[in-house]
Amino acid sequence: MWRKRIAFAFLFVIWASYALGDQTLSSWNAGPARQKITDFVARVTNPSDPDFVKPGDRVAVFDNDGTLWPEWPLYTPILFALERLEKLAPKHPEWRRNPLFRAALAHDLDRVRASGESGQLKIVAATYSGDTPEKFREEAANWTAHTRHPLFGRPFEDLAYQPMLELLSYLRANGFKVYIVSGGETEFLRAFAERLYGAAPEQVLGSQIATHFMFADGDPILLRDPRMINHDVKAQKPVTISQAIGRRPIIAFGNSDGDIEMLQWTMAGQGARLALLLRHDDAAREAAYDRGAPVGRLDRGLDEAHKRGWTVVSMKNDWRQVFVGEKTKPAPATQDDARDR
Repeated sequence: MWRKRIAFAFLFVIWASYALGDQTLSSWNAGPARQKITDFVARVTNPSDPDFVKPGDRVAVFDNDGTLWPEWPLYTPILFALERLEKLAPKHPEWRRNPLFRAALAHDLDRVRASGESGQLKIVAATYSGDTPEKFREEAANWTAHTRHPLFGRPFEDLAYQPMLELLSYLRANGFKVYIVSGGETEFLRAFAERLYGAAPEQVLGSQIATHFMFADGDPILLRDPRMINHDVKAQKPVTISQAIGRRPIIAFGNSDGDIEMLQWTMAGQGARLALLLRHDDAAREAAYDRGAPVGRLDRGLDEAHKRGWTVVSMKNDWRQVFVGEKTKPAPATQDDARDR
């Protein structure tokens, strides 16, 4: 009798996991990508499965720009920096003598993109400083909630990817603790991450602006300096995860070559592991770019995915819906997506 009860309990757990997946991942098309996710979660949450992972070790890490919301035609934190640059420029006449800053003030996005990581970080460091963390977060929160995206014409917070929000909820419902690990600056991300993604401030791990303690009018405050002390991309991501979380994730989800090391380190651990990359291949509903792109380049990542068996999620074929609140028909499947999957 007890064997029958165990067998029934096992079948119920499997059924419940799949039912929850079908219900909460409703913006995902049925296919290999969604199946790998639900299969993996079913295994690691079933105490009778050899791949079972205790709840405390169920850690999932997600990149932000290009993974949870758009990064095209320019990373959102950079777009915010450009607006701050224009707002603060009257107080900094020296910026007009800087060719990059002058181009940014002229709204020359091509020049900003061409400046690469180093140039864009200079703009971020200059414009993200001068405030307390609280004041900066307040301004960033207002901007993301009300400013319209230059390409999609909707407030930035309306552009979270619906399938990813469902995935975050699905993982939490199955005992996962979810962290946002991004090249975006930490306080900028904290301005909206809890409201938009359900990620508490301590679950947001991003790049960091130098900050110092001081007294202002007799009150102790923290003030942000015009200097970046940690750019959380590429090889820095696993370092940040190890230092801040202290556990190796069992799920890592990114979308660009800047996420490769995070996925590599996740997959190098013992036991069941899942690595996923979102491929932007839907020009009709969002954007199409990967190899050779000036923003969100996915070149090495596609090669690594093919070599190591990582799951490549096609925005075009795996998602019924892209943005929150959007009512769209599924994008038509095409044969060209078969490559690199």
